[in-house]
Amino acid sequence: MRRIVILGNSGSGKSTLARKLGAKLALPVIHLDVLFYEPGWKPGDLGRFRERVTGALAGDAWIVDGNFLSLTGDLYLPRADTILWIEQPRWRSLARAAWRSIDRRGRGRADLPEGCRDSLDRETLTYIWTFDRVARRNIEHILAHQVPSQPVQRLHGDREVAAFLDQAG
Repeated sequence: MRRIVILGNSGSGKSTLARKLGAKLALPVIHLDVLFYEPGWKPGDLGRFRERVTGALAGDAWIVDGNFLSLTGDLYLPRADTILWIEQPRWRSLARAAWRSIDRRGRGRADLPEGCRDSLDRETLTYIWTFDRVARRNIEHILAHQVPSQPVQRLHGDREVAAFLDQAG
């Protein structure tokens, strides 16, 4: 495992797994939110985003954290040797998103763009609630067309994520 893509719903644990796996395997982690969003969660310029992702992928080994497949998946999916999809119950993703929005311990998070804070707004709630019906279908379609022979390892719940992390390396 040297080029890993981690997918999943908001609040599923993508960034947490990416950080832990990056530390364990000594791989750089590319948080796509950081490269895309401007302060206040304003979407950035698509051309600049693709340039940032291309630059971040310059090395031979990396972990990509995020669901921007329709915008940048062509840059990293064909090079990935491992695709992980974290599948959590909807209630767990919602609970984690809610916790992140009220957790005010002042810890900085490497996966948050500059000038952005977690909040539980209508857009986030809708994304999490409709993920299985909308985003999952889009992600499955992109994977089937861009990397049809690449297996996707699905990690169902925190126990499988923890077991994967224990066995990694």
